[in-house]
Amino acid sequence: MIETGLATNACGIARVLMNKNKRVLVTGADGFIGSHLTEMLLREGYTVRALVQYNSLGSWGWLDDAARSDALEIVSGDIRDAHFCQQLTREIDVIFHLAALIAIPYSYVAPASYLDTNANGTLNLCQAALDNQVERFIHTSTSEVYGSARQVPISESHPLQAQSPYSASKIAADAMAMSYHCAFELPLSIARPFNTYGPRQSARAVIPAIICQIASGRQQIELGDLSPTRDFNYVEDTCRGFLALARCPEAIGETVNIGSNTEISIKDTLFLIRELMGSDTVFVTDEQRLRPKASEVTRLVCDNSRMVGLTGHEPRVAIREGLQRTIDWLCEPQNLKRYHAELYNV
Repeated sequence: MIETGLATNACGIARVLMNKNKRVLVTGADGFIGSHLTEMLLREGYTVRALVQYNSLGSWGWLDDAARSDALEIVSGDIRDAHFCQQLTREIDVIFHLAALIAIPYSYVAPASYLDTNANGTLNLCQAALDNQVERFIHTSTSEVYGSARQVPISESHPLQAQSPYSASKIAADAMAMSYHCAFELPLSIARPFNTYGPRQSARAVIPAIICQIASGRQQIELGDLSPTRDFNYVEDTCRGFLALARCPEAIGETVNIGSNTEISIKDTLFLIRELMGSDTVFVTDEQRLRPKASEVTRLVCDNSRMVGLTGHEPRVAIREGLQRTIDWLCEPQNLKRYHAELYNV
């Protein structure tokens, strides 16, 4: 597995790099983070099999606009089907598992579908990876599993609190994934990103919701609760974190946060976006965007010391720069037209 020899991480531990001859599978490659990760892997010279959600329109999501490459194989399917997962993971060396249902509001409406996709889908992939002797499996968690912070910054030892059906399904998925490492020695790591943002993110998320409403010329923008705080991490930094974990044998069997170690409220995020966009728009509360009181996660801030210690990876893009990049992308007419600022879809 040696690419250019041994590298040394921040702790001085020699580690073997992930060979670029390895075949990589990205599940959820049609989505926000998955499409960026797929493109990053291709830029770095990997051969990628990209799983997109099967649909009758034949859409590849955000990969519809991806540059065609002999190094990219796009497969349509569904991780809820165990037989399909067996076929999907054949001749694959490294898996980045990002496929999931992630919209928190919709998890209040259809909780069983979240359990089926997120927990059972992860079970199917882990079993298939074991059967097909996959060398490395990076499973994607979420900071939502921590719930509202009991202490900050939040380390990986923080208690897990299921404050939404979505977070409950991800706690179950994480437990299933780690059980395959403990019981069957699947070489697995759990990547736990905090709030990733950037180009292509769904307008259900707060940052694109703010930007696209302002960019559409609305004088009043509709949002939910502005008081929660978040640790926002630019999408390129999140993807670099995934790669850093895949290249680090010491991370096998570990759960590792990916975040920026910074905290900002939704209100201050709104003000910063308004400043960057030169807007004087006002905020109004949209009741349908409010979570049930006990379900709202009021505070999230990442302790990324385990990531830094294991891999040396630290975020490079500060929030002002990341927001400006996101604004610039969303304000391009061909991108803004993909979003419907006047609508709120769960």
